[in-house]
Amino acid sequence: MSYPLEISDLCVQLGGREVLHNVELQLAQGELVGLIGPNGAGKTTLLRSILGVLKPTCGTITTSQPKKLIGYVPQRHEFAWDFPITVREAVLNALEVRLGWLKRINIEHRRAVEHALQRTEMRELANRSVAELSGGQRQRVLVARALALNPDLLLLDEPFTGLDMPTQELLTDLFIQLAKDGCAVLMTTHDLIGARAVCDRLVLLNRKVVAAGAPDTLNDPQVWIDTFNIRDTNPLLSALGVK
Repeated sequence: MSYPLEISDLCVQLGGREVLHNVELQLAQGELVGLIGPNGAGKTTLLRSILGVLKPTCGTITTSQPKKLIGYVPQRHEFAWDFPITVREAVLNALEVRLGWLKRINIEHRRAVEHALQRTEMRELANRSVAELSGGQRQRVLVARALALNPDLLLLDEPFTGLDMPTQELLTDLFIQLAKDGCAVLMTTHDLIGARAVCDRLVLLNRKVVAAGAPDTLNDPQVWIDTFNIRDTNPLLSALGVK
């Protein structure tokens, strides 16, 4: 089995505080994995470590392709939406930045951009300014920017936050199809019910991996209690069907 991502004994410190401790994680080709945990659990830190933005204090991260070619969908507030460019230019710009300004953009790159716009249903809006887009359309632009790289590994940081239900469904279908096509997809999300419904595997994280497995195997209430630091009477447990 091919593993586009392998993490072993990973530790990361921020401001002298250990944020991740001895994290172990493998992501197989064609797998959609939900990374679950409370705010401050280290989910975004883990993604940034995989991308090489943060340097681990110990452990190893092995990816099947260069880090600059990993697909990454950040949270929407991280993009400068008031910059005067069109949707197509925003997606093409992602290729230019990742490939390097000295590498010439060729016809294959432009085809990849058009294919990414088509997959995210943004091709009809390709000439519109990004400043004029709705929240859901902006999220689809970020996904298209990642897909233009044709990545083996796709990292998604809270891709559904603030989206209406139709857009969530569109993106969910896309992420499932990407996994079926062979991409390894790692997604952080607070939509626990949705993650249990669509992910092949869940990884419960709170500084360390508390538990991992197929959604229907994570039925022990204690692993959810330990991950989210909640009481055993919390209604979340009933909503998840583990109590």
